[in-house]
Amino acid sequence: MPAVGHTLSNVARSLWLIFFLTACLVRPTPAPDGEVGGRAPGASANQPQPAGLATAEPASGMTVDGTVREPTLEDLWQGRARFVTEVQDTGLPMGESETIVKPNGEWWSYVHASWRSAGVRDLCAKPVDFPGCTVIYKSRDGGGSFSLPEKSTCLIKCLSCPCISERDHIDQQQYPRIAQVGNLIYMVYEYRARVMLRTSADGVNWSPGTQVGQTGIWNKWLRHCSPWEIINKHPFAKPDFDCLAGAPPGIVADRGVIYVFVGMGQNPAHMGCLFGSAGQPASAFQPCNSNPLFTGAPAYGDYKTKGADANPYFDFRTISSARTVLVGEHFYMLYEGDRGPGLNDPGDTQFGLGLARSRTREIDGPWEKFPANPLLTNLPGNIGLGHADVVLSNGQTVLFTSLDGITRSRLTLQWK
Repeated sequence: MPAVGHTLSNVARSLWLIFFLTACLVRPTPAPDGEVGGRAPGASANQPQPAGLATAEPASGMTVDGTVREPTLEDLWQGRARFVTEVQDTGLPMGESETIVKPNGEWWSYVHASWRSAGVRDLCAKPVDFPGCTVIYKSRDGGGSFSLPEKSTCLIKCLSCPCISERDHIDQQQYPRIAQVGNLIYMVYEYRARVMLRTSADGVNWSPGTQVGQTGIWNKWLRHCSPWEIINKHPFAKPDFDCLAGAPPGIVADRGVIYVFVGMGQNPAHMGCLFGSAGQPASAFQPCNSNPLFTGAPAYGDYKTKGADANPYFDFRTISSARTVLVGEHFYMLYEGDRGPGLNDPGDTQFGLGLARSRTREIDGPWEKFPANPLLTNLPGNIGLGHADVVLSNGQTVLFTSLDGITRSRLTLQWK
């Protein structure tokens, strides 16, 4: 039988051990300054956290006060959300669209269309040549389905009959984009690689079109070319001009300044912008100080490469069709990237949807591209994929684009 003192000593040691282990288990680990929820497993106090780590908010969208919110492009960037198809065929045509939500609940989608694509005539009753003029497709079910009146005419009136292409741009009011400043609506579109601007008070009646800055496509003997405007050699596409600052545009208004986004140069391609004050003539818009905002792939890559292996080269030839929205402290841009034709292809055949964002709150500043570009599909994609139309409605991010090159679908951002 053991001695009583020895037994009590063993009990004391056991109680002390239990107390020590309990204290270690419940002792909180202090979080670094500014971090909610503590460090990532295995990280030391001085170790930086992995990019995109969601410590303050779970992927379900539950916020710290217990409410649930819709995901944003910021959540897509951080890997917490993805686009999911809701409607395969919305009735929108393959051409670029720009959709706005009207106060009465209707969704208006500005699209270019022609006699060939949608039976469109100009206001002088003449069938419109391809690619066509601007029309409005309307939706009365919250953007689920769109339609165009059976007998459709161009939205923008010609100054006189017959319509004249160089004056009225009747056959190429291509890829219209919309921005609103106060009670005035701005529209930009491509005409012969130039970017044209019009304004309207009601979205139906528009001012005459004027050219934005010195946008267009030209040869060096005509005027100077900035390095990022140069059209360099492509392995399977012969250039007809030396310089480019135009093509399908984008537009956004920020604090009284109008920014017009344009594709600049080719092979490699660049995204750039011009800016002017609200009310300033479009011809007086100046190039942004930070041009180019970002650059596409530096090379075409092996011409035999297809599928996911070709994705790093998706925006080598051209970058255009910018659609930009402000989320938090960043401007997010969806854009069309084009690798160009492959061997023996009749034209451009490899398209992708890219994502980029401003590094700061400023548009005219540094930008960065999404590391997992392109979105939605692998190369070669289709000619309508990069023509992204984004609508922010009641906190939800809606995307209209083509996944198959045949129909134009409605997608929404959803939590992973």
